[in-house]
Amino acid sequence: MSHPLLAARMTRVRPSPTAVISDKVRALLAQGKPVINLGEGELSFDTPDHIKAAGIAAIQRGDTKYTAVAGTAALLHAIAAKFERDNGLRYASNELIAGTGAKQLIFNALMATIDAGDEVLLCAPYWVSYPDMVGLAGGTARILSSTAEAGWKLQPETLRAAITPKTRWLILNSPNNPSGAIYSRAELQALTDVLLEHEHVLLMADDIYELVRYGTPFFTPAQVEPRLKERTLTVNGVSKSYSMTGWRLGYAGGPAWLIGAMQTLQSQSTSNASTISQAAAIAALEGDTSFFDVWRDTLADNRQCVLDTVARCAGLHCEVSEGAFYAFVSCAGLIGAQTPDGQILDSDLAVADYLLASAYVGVVHGAAFGTPGYLRLAYAVEPAQLQDACERIADACAMLTLPVAHPA
Repeated sequence: MSHPLLAARMTRVRPSPTAVISDKVRALLAQGKPVINLGEGELSFDTPDHIKAAGIAAIQRGDTKYTAVAGTAALLHAIAAKFERDNGLRYASNELIAGTGAKQLIFNALMATIDAGDEVLLCAPYWVSYPDMVGLAGGTARILSSTAEAGWKLQPETLRAAITPKTRWLILNSPNNPSGAIYSRAELQALTDVLLEHEHVLLMADDIYELVRYGTPFFTPAQVEPRLKERTLTVNGVSKSYSMTGWRLGYAGGPAWLIGAMQTLQSQSTSNASTISQAAAIAALEGDTSFFDVWRDTLADNRQCVLDTVARCAGLHCEVSEGAFYAFVSCAGLIGAQTPDGQILDSDLAVADYLLASAYVGVVHGAAFGTPGYLRLAYAVEPAQLQDACERIADACAMLTLPVAHPA
């Protein structure tokens, strides 16, 4: 992206890779192609009826005006109750904020705290937007490595070695997008022990997939280590757990000095989140969540469908994920494979492009998440549609001529 009238900061940001995949899918659909998109991170379920009804009721009673920038008193009360009930965290109203999605709140927090030269620590694989938001804020994203063998989780010795006087934030995402990894209490304690040694480092906990778990307990860092609460921003929202991506409502709890700065930024950009979405979010946070038990069963079946497909595709491999609704599939065995028309697949992006062109299935390449050699498959789609996509992937892989394995 270049043009003499564009700001220099635009050289530090790229379009979201997941949005790019979705744009490619939409273009093919417009051409009449039967594309199935496994590249977009949202649930196929409809927003629960009681939540929709709350939004409709807000419109009917005229709740369509500006609210306080951080959100209505009723919403902040619901957020505070959620944090205390589910996470054992107590926040005053001036330590809470709602915004137009969790993404906006993450961006505002980075903009409020990062100066040129500051570093933000990210563990790969990471959500695609983190590095670009850091760059837009003027900082530098430092990518820390993890391994499949370690469950794609940041190790305390890796964190300790990475912290410098320039380190401003560590961002942790659990359950993780794209790997599905969930940090245990002990694993979080080991990381927070390191952070206690470095008072200049802030911690951001991105908990957006909190409810999307398959039996693994959930803990958030400030819950595990209360001494870090004054340096921790805990970010969540209703998008993933309540199938409300389009409602655009995220929330966060943190120290008053940080929340106040984020509120100032928000007052000069979006102002308050949609009043209708705020009303719906109250119903989500205060209402029954038993509906998710049914959703979870469907997601678990979908996960197994993907795992079964991967198991019968030479060149692919995938471990069972603990949370979220993604399969992070190694495609290393397909790198170097030849397509029926003679093309050599020389990267995970080439593999993803091949699946889109030949099988009409959209997936996201692992390099977008800082982990080349992988594919992210979002399996939160209708089961019949997912089964169709999996069959197409298997057929497309079967048409490849795999590279010859040489003895070590």
